[in-house]
Amino acid sequence: MEVNGERLQNDNTRTMIFPLRYLIAYLSSTVRVMPGDVITTGTPFGVGLGFKPPRYLKAGDVMTLEVRGLGMQRQRVFASP
Repeated sequence: MEVNGERLQNDNTRTMIFPLRYLIAYLSSTVRVMPGDVITTGTPFGVGLGFKPPRYLKAGDVMTLEVRGLGMQRQRVFASP
């Protein structure tokens, strides 16, 4: 993920604490997992709270997220009215 063009997160499933096979097996033991379901797994290294000092999004920031093979999304942060 990038914020204002600066790459902050760049990771893959190999570095996760629990392997995907384990997560899918665990979920499947309690709910029916169907093709197209999205399983959210948390955030990789680079989250703002992990910086010293912490870095938070502010109005005007632009976040870009790309998943190879799926596409790219871009959002601009707006201040709450």
